[in-house]
Amino acid sequence: MTGAARPAGGADELRLLRETVREALDDLSPPAEVRRQMETAGGWDPKTWRRLCGELGLAGLAVPEEYGGSGFSPVELGVVFEEAGRSLLCAPLLATAALAVPLLLTLDDEPARRRFLPGLCDGSLVGTVVTSDRTGRLLPNGSCAEVSERDGRPLLHGAGGFVVDGARADLILVPARTGEGLAVFAVEAGAPGLTVTPLVTLDPTRKQASLTFEGVPATRLGAADATGAFGRALDIARALLAGEQAGGAGRCLETTVEYARSRVQFGRPIGSFQAVKQKAADLLIRVESARSAAAAAAQAAAESLARDGAAKDTSLAGDLPDLPDLAVVAAVAKAYCSEAFVAVAAETIQLHGGIGFTWEHDAHLYFKRAWTSAELLGGPDEHVESLVRYLAEL
Repeated sequence: MTGAARPAGGADELRLLRETVREALDDLSPPAEVRRQMETAGGWDPKTWRRLCGELGLAGLAVPEEYGGSGFSPVELGVVFEEAGRSLLCAPLLATAALAVPLLLTLDDEPARRRFLPGLCDGSLVGTVVTSDRTGRLLPNGSCAEVSERDGRPLLHGAGGFVVDGARADLILVPARTGEGLAVFAVEAGAPGLTVTPLVTLDPTRKQASLTFEGVPATRLGAADATGAFGRALDIARALLAGEQAGGAGRCLETTVEYARSRVQFGRPIGSFQAVKQKAADLLIRVESARSAAAAAAQAAAESLARDGAAKDTSLAGDLPDLPDLAVVAAVAKAYCSEAFVAVAAETIQLHGGIGFTWEHDAHLYFKRAWTSAELLGGPDEHVESLVRYLAEL
């Protein structure tokens, strides 16, 4: 990854960032707006997205300044994702800032970075990455697209499933098998041979699509074998998605506590009952643990990228500290935050009683987001299995 990131901000700076983003999202993504956008075919408002990118610089927060970003680290971006999860933001933040941007920065392709990153940062381009095959199996273990050539131009054949914002992305990054390994290819929206099919999924607040490649012209980005870069970019995305999940779980806890204070039963607020207190305490432990896990993953991503920059300076080679394995920390965070968000969202519905089961209440939206997010970028069981294999090899 090129470009030096600014050091992660201190507690005061991160608190100010959180307050600024929360204030903006309270204005731009209130519950009524979330419901309005989720009913549209596209799922989000381009004007709102460009405003979030232009005024707050959300998409380019962790992009080096030389490419049009703000030059911060995944630590700051993790705060943004937590607030986005809290508000159920309907926008291509995950697809662009957590998937496309990290992959472009991780790939060794300077012309591609200069071509695509400025547009992704200012919101004029929306990017996404094919991360699973049509059956939902995570790549590169699933069925990757294949590559042929015609007149020296790569052509993609195959399919990708459950592509976040795949129907509205201007830039689609596709991992594909070649004779030299796993390579990443750029496909632009509307390319001949590309078929985009919007999917009906459990979560109406995050649109996904199935993509079919039938001889689609593409441009290879980076090295002939980009397996390592692709895996590393997915780890960064998992760390950021974990932050979003922690934010959603936190909001569920907030609404539950508010309801327990105001709902009166048998002449007293239900929050005064011991059973409700115990449930709320259990939820608090899950939420705070999820926040800690997500923050640790974001910090590991930032340190890993900082280490890359320092490693290029041979004078610092002897001063590099031992750092936690990003893949391990991201897997732990994604597995834990997935389970925590599902559990907290489910309890939120239960503790709200009858009203929690209604369409008018927002609890079901968080519950649906929790379940679909748990399966994105690998489910908890997949990450636990990978951690077991990792520990067995030590």
